[in-house]
This record gives sequence, structure tokens and C-alpha cells, in this order.
Amino acid sequence: MAKIEIYVQDFCPYCARAKALLDRKGVAYEEIYAPNGSEARRQATERSGGRTTVPQVFVNGQALGGSDDLAALDRAGKLDALLAA
Repeated sequence: MAKIEIYVQDFCPYCARAKALLDRKGVAYEEIYAPNGSEARRQATERSGGRTTVPQVFVNGQALGGSDDLAALDRAGKLDALLAA
């Protein structure tokens, strides 16, 4: 099973959507609380190549992007293989 990490903050509808998609896939993930100005947010920005928004989703250390990116991968039929790796 892949190692999945998701950086989130409170009251973020995009975070909720991304987590709901991962929940529907039945995969375990590590949720990292990363509000603006936090060290976790700085790490997410650095790891994602400069993206400053949440959520930021990583699978086996690879940045997949945010909620829309995750949904696009799912629609394209590519997400399941990444999550299973």
C-alpha cells in the first residue's frame, strides 16, 4: 500500500473533498494539520514545488497536487494505480 499524506487546514472545503475521495477509495492516509504560517505549511509548500494552497496530497513522496488534481487523476483512471503502488 502506498504512503499517502495530505496537508490540510480547518474549514477547508477542498480538504474535505480530497479526504472524502481518499475515504471512498478505502485507503489510509496521514492527515497533517497545516494552517497558514505554520511549519507544516512551509514544508508542504517546499515539498510541492511552491504550491501554497491546501490540500496538498503526496503519494510515496510524489506531489499529486490538490483536490482538483486528485479528482482529475481519478476521472482519468490513473489514481487507483498510484494509491496501490
